Amino acid sequence: MKLLLDTHAFLWFIMGDARLTAAARAAIEDEGNEKYVSAVSLWEIAVKVGLGKLHLSEPFEVLIPRELVRNGFLHLGIGVAHTAKLITLPFHHRDPFDRLLVAQALCEGMTLVSADVPLDAYGMPRVW
Repeated sequence: MKLLLDTHAFLWFIMGDARLTAAARAAIEDEGNEKYVSAVSLWEIAVKVGLGKLHLSEPFEVLIPRELVRNGFLHLGIGVAHTAKLITLPFHHRDPFDRLLVAQALCEGMTLVSADVPLDAYGMPRVW
């Protein structure tokens, strides 16, 4: 299975946060699954750190690359097909970061790892 981690799922996984469910953790730890972290999530983290809304235990440029490699996460860039998909998405959800993650998951046939139940309205598989 190809998994796309929502930003909070990625952060909670690398930080060992108890808010990550056992099912989500098991899916991420399953070596048979391909795990992706989107450029969207990295952008969202950087924005929130820059605004002082998120505090990391180490500098972004140290923590994030190390954790991507350590956990075998693959990077998913933002492509034209992903942004074009946004045009067709209904506004079930208004957050621009989440909407782009949904577009990527739909385009790439991925399962989204997310606690965000309203995203189910887009009809893609979600693990939580």
